[in-house]
Amino acid sequence: MSASWSTSLLTDMYELTMVEAALKHGTAERRSVFELFGRRLPTTRRFGVVAGTSRILEALERFVFSKEDIDYLHQQKIVNDDTLDFLKDFHFQGNIWGYQEGECYFAGSPLLTVEGTFAEACLLETVLLSILNHDCAVASAASRMTIAAHGRPCLDMGARRTHERAAVSAARASIIGGFKASSDLEAGKRYGIGTLGTSAHSFTLLHETEEEAFRAQVATLGPGTTLLVDTYDIPKGVETAVRVAREAGGELGAVRIDSGDLVAQAFKVRGQLDELGAKTTKITVTSDLDEYAIAALGAAPVDAYGVGTKLVTGSGIPTAALVYKLVEREGAEGFMEGVAKKSKSKSTVAGRKWAARAFDEDGYASEERLYVGSYEDFQKTLAAEEAEGTHLRPLQVKLVTDGNIDRTWYDESSLERAANFHQEVRNQLPYSAWRLSAGEPAIETRVIPLESASPLN
Repeated sequence: MSASWSTSLLTDMYELTMVEAALKHGTAERRSVFELFGRRLPTTRRFGVVAGTSRILEALERFVFSKEDIDYLHQQKIVNDDTLDFLKDFHFQGNIWGYQEGECYFAGSPLLTVEGTFAEACLLETVLLSILNHDCAVASAASRMTIAAHGRPCLDMGARRTHERAAVSAARASIIGGFKASSDLEAGKRYGIGTLGTSAHSFTLLHETEEEAFRAQVATLGPGTTLLVDTYDIPKGVETAVRVAREAGGELGAVRIDSGDLVAQAFKVRGQLDELGAKTTKITVTSDLDEYAIAALGAAPVDAYGVGTKLVTGSGIPTAALVYKLVEREGAEGFMEGVAKKSKSKSTVAGRKWAARAFDEDGYASEERLYVGSYEDFQKTLAAEEAEGTHLRPLQVKLVTDGNIDRTWYDESSLERAANFHQEVRNQLPYSAWRLSAGEPAIETRVIPLESASPLN
């Protein structure tokens, strides 16, 4: 997964200018705690899905300033020589806690908590946000789509609808949200995702007749392939497709419908296939699907959904609207102090938070709790709550310790593990989480100060 290029300049200029000013004024080494979270969920999201954690750890491993990076910063006069000297030897030495990839999250959930000096934690802001804002948005949309699909497979076909590199990341995020495969070969190569694809309308138009095109495809890919039947006339295309596959010695694998009234077409095509005796031939539908279109197809005899534009753009929510804020820092006296913004509509909650999810007696999630204070007091509180009969599940895991990445969260099995984990935790949410309509988050978030909560500066 490694690459020769660094990720350190995947950042905003003001991260470096803040470090320059902090170095000059002696505050760069102050111990600091930053949290990455969303102030609220979009109105059409009952929960969010964590995706991109593994990609963050990959980026962090390569977050160093190469000679070329330093030369560029020097030539452009971005920062002064003292700051360049600091950046030459930079390697993140702090700690990072985070929600496990595949976890569901809510308003205020600290998806990542970064502990370190101000300078080193500050430098990570943009790369952390750019990865999680994109991947969480796609995974959240994918999860809603797979909910709407009621067990029928959803397939990523969005590579042509976004930036070429974003398409690879979107494919990975879609798998976490429950998708089964992708059309993007780079995603298949990089992440071990199953790939799919047969032909487009252009292949049919290349040939003199639709039948000639079908015969060419079946001769190459076998009768179990999927034939696109709506280039001309769908009923005629279905009849030709079934006949060509049988003449090749087998039953047609599937037909794909990419236009028209998909609900009506699916019923008509299913009836025609059954009349032709092709009862094992499946139907895949495409054509600008989103979770609402998929839900509308719920009663139709559809076997799989190919989703493109709406998947890779977050189905109308292209960013998860996550932010990265300083919540605690070392004061002039050497003690940690909680800090917070008071800006109207953009206020934050001071203090380092430890997250846990509470469950009701039926085993469904009932509340997101953010405990403000020390880890020791958090552990004591968990034990006391459990003793009183409240079931709480801690939500944060240690991803980086003193700059050392825990490769448990960054290995070849991480994607499959995240996808399986998401299905598990999504099933623990109350029924309201599965609604596609706009509304309140599936569970509320409550902030609980502990005795060790740091003083508010």
